[in-house]
Amino acid sequence: MARRCAVTGKGVMFGNNVSHANNKSRRRFQPNLQETSMLSDLLGRMVRLRLSTNAIRTIEHKGGLDAFMLDAKDAVLSLEARRVKRAIKAAAERQAA
Repeated sequence: MARRCAVTGKGVMFGNNVSHANNKSRRRFQPNLQETSMLSDLLGRMVRLRLSTNAIRTIEHKGGLDAFMLDAKDAVLSLEARRVKRAIKAAAERQAA
């Protein structure tokens, strides 16, 4: 499983540890990923995704998983998130009809 957020695409970054003597050694900055279950109102079930804490806050700010996914671009979403988006879009069309 990749260390990448399913929604925002945030991943590992690299940098340097710098000592007091100004010695530099490479290090990794890991994203703060959480395995979360979010409720989808249109699907009527919980959806499990591996999200960064920043993505969780953004989803809550936008009004929930359904509103966020319908507004998100497919280019940044992971494969599993695109499947969820497709299911949400189909459920929204069924509900509208």
